[in-house]
Amino acid sequence: MVEVLVGDRPVLVPAGASAAAAVLLSDLPAIRTTPVSGAPRLPYCMMGVCFDCLAEIDGVPNRQACMVTVAPGMRIAPQRGVRAA
Repeated sequence: MVEVLVGDRPVLVPAGASAAAAVLLSDLPAIRTTPVSGAPRLPYCMMGVCFDCLAEIDGVPNRQACMVTVAPGMRIAPQRGVRAA
């Protein structure tokens, strides 16, 4: 098991799991909001297609959490603002 921080919540996830899985296990109501309507979003497709799992991971914004493997001490924070292309 690996401990990561999602928001400010410590979450234990299996080694090899994605950061998106950690988000879902954290019970956060959303990891980002849509830029137009502000609708809350959580990971959806879990394979890098939908971009609903965009998060700030270890200080780097616009990361697809479903494509990032967890590491001990990783910090996953909600995405703020519009995704930078």
